[in-house]
Amino acid sequence: MGVHLDLEPFQFDGVPTGRPLVIAGPCSAESKEQVMSTATQLKEMGIQIFRAGIWKPRTRPNTFEGVGIEGLHWLKKVQHELGMLTATEVANANHVFEALKCNVDILWIGARTTANPFAVQEIADALNGVHIPVMIKNPVNPDVELWIGAFERLNQAGIKKLAAIHRGFSSYGKTLYRNDPHWQIPIELKRRIPNVPMITDPSHICGNRDMLLEVSQEAMDLNFEGLIVETHCNPEKALSDASQQITPKEFSVLLSKLILRQATVDNTAISHSLEDLRAQVDKFDDNLLEILCKRMQVSDRIGMVKKENNITVLQSGRWNQLLTKRIQDGVSRGLSEDFVAKVFRAIHEESINHQMKIMND
Repeated sequence: MGVHLDLEPFQFDGVPTGRPLVIAGPCSAESKEQVMSTATQLKEMGIQIFRAGIWKPRTRPNTFEGVGIEGLHWLKKVQHELGMLTATEVANANHVFEALKCNVDILWIGARTTANPFAVQEIADALNGVHIPVMIKNPVNPDVELWIGAFERLNQAGIKKLAAIHRGFSSYGKTLYRNDPHWQIPIELKRRIPNVPMITDPSHICGNRDMLLEVSQEAMDLNFEGLIVETHCNPEKALSDASQQITPKEFSVLLSKLILRQATVDNTAISHSLEDLRAQVDKFDDNLLEILCKRMQVSDRIGMVKKENNITVLQSGRWNQLLTKRIQDGVSRGLSEDFVAKVFRAIHEESINHQMKIMND
């Protein structure tokens, strides 16, 4: 179901309107010299929006938590001397008031803040009646409803220039990424709120500079509107998140390697070919639904037998054998292990639900 928001285009004077909208700058403003050096190099590349963290919510205390209000004056210097727009993160009402006093152009709400409706509402209340663009990062956990709720709170406060920042989601244990992209979550947000621009943050998704191009390309292939990338004049000496930052020169190389594909097709022959293939997909989807329906009918009969004979619904041994075999069969047919596991876990969960209903009817 779609969500209606009263929005204006997320566009700015002097900033190119084509894809990708690019926002860059250091994870943290560390010194006036670092800010101006990084911003100057980005300006020479044609970047018009400069980002820098002023207050840094760190996981553990006694680490660098930002320079605070002093850094806002460095952002003003970037505005006045380089003519760039500036953006920074706010986590509470006081941050909002200080940022507005220093005429920061764009605000963003971080992932930890988005996860807290009380904090989001506090920021919304502080911005009531203020016309300033706001970007909202996804919450730490993959919860699209919580993300949508943040947009609704800001929009109800009168903020009409809103954009989403996709920075990935926390997960337990070691993964390929610092924050798993879970691409289906931003895709779902775009489905629910089509007119909200999606800006991917590959720096926080990757947690290292080696994978930035790959993730940035994936975002462009999904037709997302922009990128926000952490750039630093001397990444190795950065006071926060050094491993995921790159120099402006390295960022220029990354941008030059991006392949920007078109969202629509003007060629009639290609359009007809796609329509034919999509018709085949639709037919297979119909067949899948029919097969799933028949499978659940069999699960219902199994539930009746279990109820009549006082047998528990869950049979762990049988389920483990089934899942192992299905994964092996799927992989042998060219499907990924992760995909097959997700599909059959969902089928098993629905089967359990059917049988539980029969048991307790």
